[in-house]
Amino acid sequence: MKGDGTQITGPAGRPAFEGRRWLFPSAVIHELDPDAVRPGRRPRRTARDWLVDFSCFLLSVVIGLLAADGLSDEHLPRGLAALDQLLGALSCAAVWLRRRWPAGLAVALLPVGLLSATSGGAGLIALFSLAVHRPFRYVAWIGGVGLAAQPLYYWLRPEPGLPYAVAVAFSVVIVVAVVSCGLLVRSKRQLMLSLRDRARRAETEARLRAEQAQRLAREAIAREMHDVLAHRLTLLSVHAGALEFRPDAPRDEIARAAGVIRESAHDALQDLREIIGVLRAGEPDENGRPQPTLAALDTLVAESREAGMKVTLAQQVTDPATVPASVGRTAYRIAQECLTNARKHAPGTEVTVTVAGAPGEGLAVTVRNPGPDGEVPPVPGSGQGLIGLAERATLAGGRLDHGPTAGGGFEVRGWLPWE
Repeated sequence: MKGDGTQITGPAGRPAFEGRRWLFPSAVIHELDPDAVRPGRRPRRTARDWLVDFSCFLLSVVIGLLAADGLSDEHLPRGLAALDQLLGALSCAAVWLRRRWPAGLAVALLPVGLLSATSGGAGLIALFSLAVHRPFRYVAWIGGVGLAAQPLYYWLRPEPGLPYAVAVAFSVVIVVAVVSCGLLVRSKRQLMLSLRDRARRAETEARLRAEQAQRLAREAIAREMHDVLAHRLTLLSVHAGALEFRPDAPRDEIARAAGVIRESAHDALQDLREIIGVLRAGEPDENGRPQPTLAALDTLVAESREAGMKVTLAQQVTDPATVPASVGRTAYRIAQECLTNARKHAPGTEVTVTVAGAPGEGLAVTVRNPGPDGEVPPVPGSGQGLIGLAERATLAGGRLDHGPTAGGGFEVRGWLPWE
């Protein structure tokens, strides 16, 4: 499962370990896919679990049989020998419970190991299972008690043919080796789960980064949509309003306004079609029209003049093509939005666009217009144009200031970095 609750899937949409489930312990599968286990029930043994459990049972039985052959050397009474073998058989059978109750089984086999030599194999298997399935503090306490009981066991039941110290040391080495193997298996499982969890987090972070990049791209497209369509649609609104308020205008003027309306509508539809195509694709269209830069400012001013505006362009940049594309595009959008606003709110006035700057000094864009003569018919708008310009300039590392001037005019001043 991923951190957001979705299942880890492979290329075909199935769980990443499906088809190899038998290679994993049931405890690992439960960590990777908790939904595979019903609430209140333990995970089912996999084929690997059955193989390992049977091997552990068989090993405990073999060790018990070897210990049973040595009971005759200890000269135990028949009753004690039979009790030893009975406890050993029960201990071997209890090995099948090592996954369900590893700590309980290890604790229960501690006193049994003092009474039964044939239960020694089962006791070692229980300690190994405890080290695999439980934290180290359980192993330290239970294993420590087991090590402390070894001298007592060999004092009560000396090993024939071996000195007392050698027998105790050998049993301690065996117990430590078994516990160490169990801790090694546990650490390997934890490492595997940690690596898989890290991979899940990396996958989630990559997906979030991709979604964030896509969201930022869509926001940039939305800003372009506002800048481009606002300019086109303002031309439509201004000329349509002029035709409405002056139905008796000269025939040539009506024809020129109708031509501007037609061209603006065609350009607006083309821009809208391109933007919708980008939104559907989810990424910019590299085959679409190139984005405007500072070199296209002359074309923008010429278009505004054809629409009937009085525009003066003071281009003080020697070679506009040398301006970085991102800086030039931002300057173009500032001039475009300001011309659109001047056409809406101050029709008939002369607009002055000044562009100056050099590498290392930055690029300054100033758009100024005087106050309009008389009342201006209301033109609908979102009122977010200057806010969007300020945000665009800030994202480019610059700034934008605007406000009224003496005489009722308006001025927009922008500065952009030019490295």
